[in-house]
Amino acid sequence: MKIIKADKLQKKPDFSKLTFGKLHTDYLLEMDYTNGAWGEPVIRPYSNFDMSPMTMCLHYGQGIFEGCKAFRNDKGEVTLFRIMDNLKRMNRSAYRMCMPQFDENVVLEALIEMLKIEKDWVPTLPGTALYLRPTMIATEVALGVHVSRDYKLFIVMSPVGAYLHGAEQTARIYIEDKYVRAAKGGTGEAKCLGNYAAGLLAQYESAQQGFDQVLWLDAEEHKYIEEVGTMNVMFVMDGVVCTPELDGSILRGITRHSIIKILRDEGYTVNEGRFAVDDIIKAAKEGRLTEMFGVGTAATVSPVGVIGYKGEEYVINNNKVGPVAKTAYDRLRGIQTRKYPDKYDWLTIID
Repeated sequence: MKIIKADKLQKKPDFSKLTFGKLHTDYLLEMDYTNGAWGEPVIRPYSNFDMSPMTMCLHYGQGIFEGCKAFRNDKGEVTLFRIMDNLKRMNRSAYRMCMPQFDENVVLEALIEMLKIEKDWVPTLPGTALYLRPTMIATEVALGVHVSRDYKLFIVMSPVGAYLHGAEQTARIYIEDKYVRAAKGGTGEAKCLGNYAAGLLAQYESAQQGFDQVLWLDAEEHKYIEEVGTMNVMFVMDGVVCTPELDGSILRGITRHSIIKILRDEGYTVNEGRFAVDDIIKAAKEGRLTEMFGVGTAATVSPVGVIGYKGEEYVINNNKVGPVAKTAYDRLRGIQTRKYPDKYDWLTIID
């Protein structure tokens, strides 16, 4: 591992006024793949990349990324949440996108070293965190559709506040019934660049109607609930927590898995299955849909107060945050900051 020290450091921002994804820390981590092998990790001062206009990722979309977070608790400890699961999922995405696998332990060791250098960038206020974005892109300079020979893996970090409206306010979600984001056999399970580009038009159009995010239906029948563009989704119907099953077209959310585990241990029944949008709307009309919330690394737990579908709007729980979402957020955040014991062994403690 190589470390290049910065000549000058930035002034730290006001952590009480953080938005999401607008700032960067002083350093980044990078590692290059050439001649069939990965080079050593390098921690260096943050700066722009020098890229040829013919760099392959710019033309053919061969790129993947992850989202993870580091937290600081009231004891001053810095914790990484389920970071090895993120790195393993990134390697699965790399396989799907025909990109080289990397040694997860090598990357983790370098990331921990960078966090030790950057620990003063980890905020402490409720709802804040240091967001980590591991990314891999194809860097061969060539035109013509083929698997790239060269790659760059890099990690940037950003102190962030709440995504969407946070866990204490509700969001407005539009159920998309025209556009398609991902289909079985496609790249829906991979956290790749094109998945997010495919959702931008629907997100833009729904925003024009006053919605925060789009909820996707399955590509084949436009009938079954899948996921929101930036998070998995959960419903509480007739007292049961319901979430779409992992069938190859939606992301295997790490936060999703964590919340399912937490809620089951709290005594809730969690049902993973196929849920038709018509049944969700019917439950909303009849008052049996008592909660809806998104779960993801960026969003953590994001309660939904209004869903829109085919020109109609349906209010959930009087547009208020419900008890299941509150419990899910409290327990998850409590584990992440060591307020509660980490009985699942999800944390990596940074010295």
